[in-house]
Amino acid sequence: MASILAGDIRKGSTFEYNGKGVYTVTEFQHVKPGKGAAFVRATLKNVVTGQVLSDVTFNPTAKLETAQVETRKMTYSHTVGEFY
Repeated sequence: MASILAGDIRKGSTFEYNGKGVYTVTEFQHVKPGKGAAFVRATLKNVVTGQVLSDVTFNPTAKLETAQVETRKMTYSHTVGEFY
């Protein structure tokens, strides 16, 4: 699987986060404080559950495993057992 640097994430980027699942970036901000090293602050949303993690910080050189997500518009027709 490919990886991306945390400094290169943008709104809509998807990646695996701490083995907890696949998250997409809803907001991000590159912060360069007067003292100390720069960092990236982001708000993440879990693709499956919809859980939102706010103010998650990353070192800009941290590597994140990218995830490819396909979105399709579908129409619900009926249920057969556990399948839709």
